[in-house]
Amino acid sequence: MEHPSYDAAIIGAGVVGCSIAHALARAGYRVCVLDRAGAVGSGSTSASSANIRFNYSTWEGVAIAWESLAMWEDWERHLGVVDEAGLARFVRTGGVVLDSPDQDTGRVLDLFDRVGVPYERWDAATLRSRLPVLDPGRHYPPKQVGDPGFWEDPEGELGGYWVPDSGFVDDPALAAHNLMAAARAHGADLRLNTSVTAIRRDGGAVTGVEVAGGVTIPARIVVNAAGPHSAVVNALAGALDDFTVGTRPMRQEVHQVPAPAGFGGDRLVPLVGDLDLGTYFRGTPNGELLIGGTEPACDPMQWLDDPDDYRTGATKGVFDAQVLRTARRVPTLAVPNAPRGIAGVYDVADDWIPIYDKTSLGGYYVAIGTSGNQFKNAPIVGDLLAAIIGAGESGRDHDTDPVRLTLPRTGHTVDLAHYSRRRPVDRDGSRGVMG
Repeated sequence: MEHPSYDAAIIGAGVVGCSIAHALARAGYRVCVLDRAGAVGSGSTSASSANIRFNYSTWEGVAIAWESLAMWEDWERHLGVVDEAGLARFVRTGGVVLDSPDQDTGRVLDLFDRVGVPYERWDAATLRSRLPVLDPGRHYPPKQVGDPGFWEDPEGELGGYWVPDSGFVDDPALAAHNLMAAARAHGADLRLNTSVTAIRRDGGAVTGVEVAGGVTIPARIVVNAAGPHSAVVNALAGALDDFTVGTRPMRQEVHQVPAPAGFGGDRLVPLVGDLDLGTYFRGTPNGELLIGGTEPACDPMQWLDDPDDYRTGATKGVFDAQVLRTARRVPTLAVPNAPRGIAGVYDVADDWIPIYDKTSLGGYYVAIGTSGNQFKNAPIVGDLLAAIIGAGESGRDHDTDPVRLTLPRTGHTVDLAHYSRRRPVDRDGSRGVMG
């Protein structure tokens, strides 16, 4: 069977791959999205906590997150279509980030001032008054449950900063479906249950992808948006010769427990970033509390050799660590005996900053290292890749003449060299999802 030729083949139908498909198809590219799963957004996207926050430690991180908020707020306009499956919804809860030596609050708030992100600085008394569900005790550093110091009384109190525009997207997989529906409205094709087995090339440029069964799908551009499988796809392309930043799959758990008394329904626990104890949590519309971890130094990271070989359910050890830490911050929280939650796989870059870039292989581009902290930025990621691809297709060398993109809604300009595969890795920077 002869397959049509495409301008771009995108590997991965998660929220990032679908956003890229939307941006390229809207710009007139003939696009095909391939995913080995049977549904859009069913991989790491479906396991995302889908939190919307802005506390990054770089200009690009804050500016792009703030730009994305405008898209989430006007999601139907951003899509340009109505998805028959319904639309994902941004839920504004506000959020507080508690003080911790693991994040440079002054640096973040300076960036908020430059970008225009509203916030309020709260001391412990304000925190206690505004969010009485939280105990402002200082516990740093985070400790394992078995540590004799885990149950010690806090040493002093802490404050934080309140960001009224934080929140979450209520259905991350539906958000990916919405983006794919918008891409298809502009002519994009979608091929599910389709495994990519090879990247076809002629000399120094791609010519398409080969899928299971030995069938080649011709394309002059290939984009790796394969999430936790990104390293596998890069190996197929043989395009890693000048990468200074790598990616690795990592197992991560997120748990749900009943929300504390007084919350639930229309009154949700706001988004809380608690690096003091090594957790984040927020309310859910069904009256529960969603709890995840921030990779504190005391916890071993669960790196995977094979992104398909991992335990999918919650484990008692991780559940106890995350939920008991949260109970120290939320004293009225009831801790169930049995763990309940899900496990997914992050695609983690060495410095937790994604790689949005060209490569040394002509026509081969990457949007990788995104899991854990890039769902919130998905609406604008398509535009970032479209700008880099457009520059490459016009003969511009993004390595020596980096693309600078003016964001359409806020007007801020970001230097996309920040996301280069060849950037120096900041070994002293954030080592976790909150970076």
